[in-house]
Amino acid sequence: MSGQLVSGQLVSGQLVSGRLGRWLRERVEPRDPLHPVAWARAGLPGWARRHRWFLVVFGLGALLRLVTALGYRPALWFPDSYTYVVTAMRPRPDLVRPAGYSMFLRLLEAFHSFALAVTVQHVLGLLVGVMVYVTVLRRGGPSWAAVLACVPVLLDAYQIELEHLLVSDSLFTFLVVGAVCLAMRPPTPRSAAALGLVLAAATLTRTVGLPLIAVFALVLLAHGVRGAGAPARPGRAVARLTVPFLVAALLPVAGYAGWFYATYQRVGLVGSNGVFLYARTMAFADCSVMKPPADLAVLCDSRPPASRPASQEYIWNAEAPLPRLPGITFTKETDTLAGRFASLAIRSQPLDYLRSTLTELGRSFTLGRPVYPDAETYGYYEFPDTVPPPPGRNPAVVGKEFAQRYEGGPVTLRISEPFAGLMRAYQDVARLPGTALLVILLAPPAAWLVRAGSARTRRPPARRAHSNRASSNRASSDWGIAWATAWALLLVPPATAQFDYRYVLPVVPLACLAAALSVRRLRRRTRPAAPIDRPSNIK
Repeated sequence: MSGQLVSGQLVSGQLVSGRLGRWLRERVEPRDPLHPVAWARAGLPGWARRHRWFLVVFGLGALLRLVTALGYRPALWFPDSYTYVVTAMRPRPDLVRPAGYSMFLRLLEAFHSFALAVTVQHVLGLLVGVMVYVTVLRRGGPSWAAVLACVPVLLDAYQIELEHLLVSDSLFTFLVVGAVCLAMRPPTPRSAAALGLVLAAATLTRTVGLPLIAVFALVLLAHGVRGAGAPARPGRAVARLTVPFLVAALLPVAGYAGWFYATYQRVGLVGSNGVFLYARTMAFADCSVMKPPADLAVLCDSRPPASRPASQEYIWNAEAPLPRLPGITFTKETDTLAGRFASLAIRSQPLDYLRSTLTELGRSFTLGRPVYPDAETYGYYEFPDTVPPPPGRNPAVVGKEFAQRYEGGPVTLRISEPFAGLMRAYQDVARLPGTALLVILLAPPAAWLVRAGSARTRRPPARRAHSNRASSNRASSDWGIAWATAWALLLVPPATAQFDYRYVLPVVPLACLAAALSVRRLRRRTRPAAPIDRPSNIK
């Protein structure tokens, strides 16, 4: 009897049947070869042999992260880091950034170690590579494409440096990639609710995640329409997926918005949308064209747009028009005033706004890595050779105090050679150029066009054509989810704030995932058909 239980026969029929039996069978004998139980049953040597190239890349990525942790202890700091730590130690909504990443830090606060926090971020970065690899294989992609899709995620020096910074981007990337991979699985009400929760967490980590809720709602809507069993009941199939998704996604966001309103008597997740959009429009705003009223004219800059600084200077530079106004920059009155100015600028100069947004977007695809938006911000993304001064332009007295409380001691960066030097040298050569990212993003639609052209030249029988269309639709849906999410993350910052190199890095795993999945379909469709042997007496 014990032998039957081990082989799964007892579970499969004799004693347990129905839903419980099916649940147990899937765990004793999973059909998915990538399931951990299937790996264990197959034996480690065979599993390692099949996935050896991924294990090599994964091992190199883990080694590089270990060298980083040894070279820069406990962590690298960014101006935003102090805000995150203060919110973690004194929970309340921040006016500029949602508190999701701060709650992540708070979960680890009992250990009093920023080194642990960035170690967890490095683990999340490695898991992103695992998710990309496993998803490509599960969706039928070739193993070589799955391995190549992981290389920029696991081995790019700037990805590793970003994971070592106390900022929200690593957590946000993990959540968004997890959402995309989850959306590619067969949809059920339970998986739709899980997807909504993951996107809610991403939105409360970085507000750029909010538009993704609409993107994924459309994905589930399409799944529901395609999966409707009876034409007379498409609404039920759609509601079965979209309702649990929207409830799970919007309830946490609404709860946070309620907390924010109770704190500041303001509607929203943050109180800086108007300020950031104002700063964005200062790249092109011409008050002689806008003709603003007197209360908005105080925000004008008489310099021509070509002579103006980067957009962020209109928020953080004390000599800029907005910071010169009485009170702090992010009061309700100031944010409303800035939002009105930005709205007038966009309405008055829509083509200039479009041109400016496309210019900022184009910075994502440069072959080199020019210094932008300024040397200070650019320097935060480089492994330093000496201990840098405290981040930010103003002394963060409160932030430093809370950081020391979190760490349980001093938080001074310690640079240890030769480990730090190895990472600096590695960063000089190991990065994904922006031009390569553009090629990766163009690969999926290019593969789709090749497939469409191939389909027009060959006319298969009607039944096989229907099967081919269904398979093609599933494949396009797979890479389309990752591709649309990548472009959404790429477009929103240049349109609402400004370009920043760290905003591009979360796009990379999604772009690579989409490209690997599109190559799968191209490979299958361009494979020549096997010749048909016919008897010689048949003409």
